[in-house]
Amino acid sequence: MAHCIIPAAEEILDKEIPVLDKGFIRLVDYMGGDARIVQSARVSYGEGTKSVREDGALIDYLLRNQHTSPFEQVVLTFHIKLPIFVARQWIRHRTARVNEISGRYSIMKDDCYVPAIEDISYQSLNNKQGRSDEKIPDEIAFGIQKKIEDQQKEIFSGYNDLITENIARELARINLPLSTYTEWYWQIDLHNLFHFLRLRCDGHAQKEIRDYASIMLDITRRVAPLATASFDRYQRNSVTFSGEELLALKAMLKGEKPALEGKPLARFEEKLKTGRQL
Repeated sequence: MAHCIIPAAEEILDKEIPVLDKGFIRLVDYMGGDARIVQSARVSYGEGTKSVREDGALIDYLLRNQHTSPFEQVVLTFHIKLPIFVARQWIRHRTARVNEISGRYSIMKDDCYVPAIEDISYQSLNNKQGRSDEKIPDEIAFGIQKKIEDQQKEIFSGYNDLITENIARELARINLPLSTYTEWYWQIDLHNLFHFLRLRCDGHAQKEIRDYASIMLDITRRVAPLATASFDRYQRNSVTFSGEELLALKAMLKGEKPALEGKPLARFEEKLKTGRQL
């Protein structure tokens, strides 16, 4: 099959799409798209490309039944500027190829993430790794924002002093804050990208990485619109149930009381209410 040229992807190729206050995502390159998925799936039959409707039905079937290898034929390469604390969450997805800027070789720029006023929140009382929904008064949030900026400036001033004194870059960088922006090239196949997006677009993910994932989802939709539509239907907007939860659901459909108690029942009810995987 010939090299895939996808007009919607070509329109944004190499264009920086802003994220957060100073970050961006740029689609550097892509290999394949919907046509590559269906061609790969049909190779054993020796059949060419079918209609869009038939291609969409095949992609739905593949994704719904977890036939993942055809999706691995599509590869996307991104150039991303992101805060280090986001990068440390991101790198947990070990199925990509990454090349990151090095503070051993480069002078780190005084680029730090400062959260917007509306994103400054108290610690959640019922979620150890999340923020409270309670709104902080603007005057307090502005004060917190200034404290964050002042701390960043102080740390970078010390970093620049060490660089001026010709201290090794690999040592001078060690006190830099997690809010410092880094950059990397990140290459991943579509199957593993969908896994990343399902986790990082979810409301349980930290807001900052969700912002990146949301834009990456839009980019992916340009490269493989049929596959991304299937991903939305069968993965991102779906919920899976345990064996016990499935029995409880069947009982509810019969008008019976679910045989769940305590936390299992609470998690089950939350899934039904929000439609989100917990």
